[in-house]
Amino acid sequence: MSSTRYFKIIKSVIILLFPVVFNVAGSYAQSDSNQVNRRIFALQDFERIVLMHHPIVKQAELLSEQARAQLQQAWGAFDPNIKSHFGRKTFGGTEYYNNWSNELKVPLWLAGADLKIGYDRFVGENTNPETRTGVPGLTGLGLSIPIGQGLLIDARRNVLRQARVMVNYAEAEKIKQINQIWLSAMKDYWNWYNAHRQYELIGEGADLAYQRFVAVKNQALLGDKPTIDSVEAAITFQERSIQFQKAKVELNNSRLLMSNHIWDEREQPLELADSLYPENTRPPGSDFYKSKLQSLLGTAAASHPELLMLKNKDLQLQIERNYRLEMLKPKLSVSASLITSRTDFSSFVPDYYDLRWSNYKLGVDFAFPLLLRAERGKLNEVKAKQLAIRYDAAQTGREINTNILNAFNELVAYESQIAIQTTSIENQQVLLTGELAKFDLGESTLFLINSRETKLIDMKIKLAELLTSYQKTIAQLYYSAGTVTER
Repeated sequence: MSSTRYFKIIKSVIILLFPVVFNVAGSYAQSDSNQVNRRIFALQDFERIVLMHHPIVKQAELLSEQARAQLQQAWGAFDPNIKSHFGRKTFGGTEYYNNWSNELKVPLWLAGADLKIGYDRFVGENTNPETRTGVPGLTGLGLSIPIGQGLLIDARRNVLRQARVMVNYAEAEKIKQINQIWLSAMKDYWNWYNAHRQYELIGEGADLAYQRFVAVKNQALLGDKPTIDSVEAAITFQERSIQFQKAKVELNNSRLLMSNHIWDEREQPLELADSLYPENTRPPGSDFYKSKLQSLLGTAAASHPELLMLKNKDLQLQIERNYRLEMLKPKLSVSASLITSRTDFSSFVPDYYDLRWSNYKLGVDFAFPLLLRAERGKLNEVKAKQLAIRYDAAQTGREINTNILNAFNELVAYESQIAIQTTSIENQQVLLTGELAKFDLGESTLFLINSRETKLIDMKIKLAELLTSYQKTIAQLYYSAGTVTER
């Protein structure tokens, strides 16, 4: 085959390849044009939106309200209570009974006592003689006090004290849930950064490959370059275009995951606009976090939500334990009331209607289970639960410290890798620049240039991945300490 015919064949191949490459390049140019008028979506702004408007954050805040509502219910056991009953029976012209009883009971915090004020009027021919009163009725003022079981703590004080502790427990649980949402949002943000960075780098590589194809094509048509180089340039561009489309899909998916965390003040979901892009990042260095390490360890020991939850659970069990110890005592309660038929204190009443110590009601109740098996069993159960909680707290505290130190060690390792990778990229750029200069002089090949350029793009993508992992580890460090990044 003559060289003239060979040249014509290669020229025909170039002409056939050009529309395909041009169409792919046009698709890339259209995608690249969407990046005009871009705006940075800063991490701090994203954090603020998540912590203010995320539905799960608002749901977590309801835990405190629920705990306070339960505390209010517990206080209800100390609400004054008034009750009244009226009953009357007449038959055949005879009034069998006409009974009216009233009582106001005021629970007292001290000693589990109850203050009682009552008025009874029981009249009629068939009224029980024990409860029968005169026509004016009887008024009573009394007090009921548990002397044995229930003196130091009773059921209602036990419930109230535990409800107070559960308010703090709910606060810790709220913080834990908010921290989990925050960590998930931070990871999604940096995954978006990584996808966006890969999209940019691969797009730049595709653009360079297209420009090189056009240049090589023109030189091949003029006979300055081997015509086969234009085919290789076209293939390189097509390969990078495929990678670019994959990167575009990953970027769109990362935007969707980011949108899961974005809500407005009206609790309406928002979509992450294509014109927004993540802020660039450079690590502040492990020395910055090393100075904070002891502070984070101290913060975790004092206020980590998981430790606070276990601490308040232990306090709750301690209150229950005190109550169960109280239940081992015998039930002994005394009730006494001073009674009088005096019902009107605004006008003159004879002396014998006055409230006197000689007019009273007195009652004593006593009960004691001989074996106390139920009470001792409940007490032993509470003791076992309390011991289990303390073991859990000790192990959890150690694991928290380990997680913080692991995250810090990862930061140090990533910092070293990032420094090495940055230097390697600079060296690779020098190699690529030198290879391009040799290619212009005819001393290199397009294959070597594409190889070095592809290697450079891969190294930049690797750097973006390292930066992403570094930032996600920072979020993990703060999360392990039971807090979020400082704002």
